[in-house]
Amino acid sequence: MINTAGGLTGGDRLSWSFRAGEGVKLICTSQACERIYRSRDGEPARLSVKIDVDKGARVSWIPQETILFDGCALERSVEADLASDASLLIVEALVFGRAAMGETVRRVSLRDRWTIRRDGRLVFADAVSFAGNDMEDQLQRRAVAKGHRALATVALVAPDAERHLDHVRERFPDLASSAFAGKLLARLTANEAHDLRKMLIPLAEVLSGENALPKVWAA
Repeated sequence: MINTAGGLTGGDRLSWSFRAGEGVKLICTSQACERIYRSRDGEPARLSVKIDVDKGARVSWIPQETILFDGCALERSVEADLASDASLLIVEALVFGRAAMGETVRRVSLRDRWTIRRDGRLVFADAVSFAGNDMEDQLQRRAVAKGHRALATVALVAPDAERHLDHVRERFPDLASSAFAGKLLARLTANEAHDLRKMLIPLAEVLSGENALPKVWAA
């Protein structure tokens, strides 16, 4: 996927829509990290993703990291509809400023919502919200990021999702993970984006069943 704007700011709108037909394997990624720049008037950028996965199909939604700049505002949604035996992997990472550039992110408005249905029935919903002028303090909280500035959420919705849990916990002991009712969820944090990738790439490879992610992830 190509975002020709190079980044989003207040008032921008970007939407993606994908459909994997019966038996299709589809991997969706981005050519670069998405950047969410400062919003002058507080109006959010809005990003929406709609994914339909037909019978026997597999979709991996693995865009590169979203980098949040000081003063940014973003409302993002991911909605997916799966057939009874379809599989979906979602990998989303957030980076609060680029450590190598010495950036500090204090003020953020972020609303991120995931909704996944199977045969029309809600099977997974997740919502994250950050707001205020004390982002550095919020990230210090143990239940949020333990002082880290790079976060990722990984969700696998598949008929056999639970079978991966023991392997994930053994290979990635530092992340929080759980699995139940055809779903596996993992959350990761790291000091900066490079450290996050060192965990995220092998985890996504395990859960997607691929030997390697698209080449843009190795750049």
